[in-house]
Amino acid sequence: MQALEFWKAVTVDRTDFLERIIALLEKNRIRFCVVGGQAVNAYAEPVVSIDLDIAVVVEDFARAENLLRETFEIRDFPHSLNVAAPGSDLRVQLQKDPRYASFPDRAQNRNVLGLTLPVAAIEDVLRGKIWAAQDPGGRGSKRQKDLADIARLLESHPHLRPLIPREILDRLF
Repeated sequence: MQALEFWKAVTVDRTDFLERIIALLEKNRIRFCVVGGQAVNAYAEPVVSIDLDIAVVVEDFARAENLLRETFEIRDFPHSLNVAAPGSDLRVQLQKDPRYASFPDRAQNRNVLGLTLPVAAIEDVLRGKIWAAQDPGGRGSKRQKDLADIARLLESHPHLRPLIPREILDRLF
């Protein structure tokens, strides 16, 4: 089974939601990149998740939101715009945190779930994971997953160690 077929089976995506949302962004020249756990998967040994986190440049965000609202179900949260479609358990989240807005400018095409997609630079992926792990308002289980993602990145790319704050390194090792 190919990666994309596996992920579609895990997310019960019977409507090609993943391909449709990526096609909509690309067709409308929305500058975006994959961040979060799927971006970590592009740089380290992958783990299964039904989430796809995306960062969009500031000047394209409102247009992306309007286009997505025309086709998909949208739920607005303080830190993300969550996009869903009937017939799929895939959870796509557009980051609203302005710290992510420059990530697409440094993104490079990488393999994600069997697709070639723009993925945030590894240093940006790590930076986002550090922010999430340090978020006192985040769920404890989410912060633990973010710490595990940081550890996965470090195992594959030990040169990143100096970029990680001591408080997080102490929690990892």
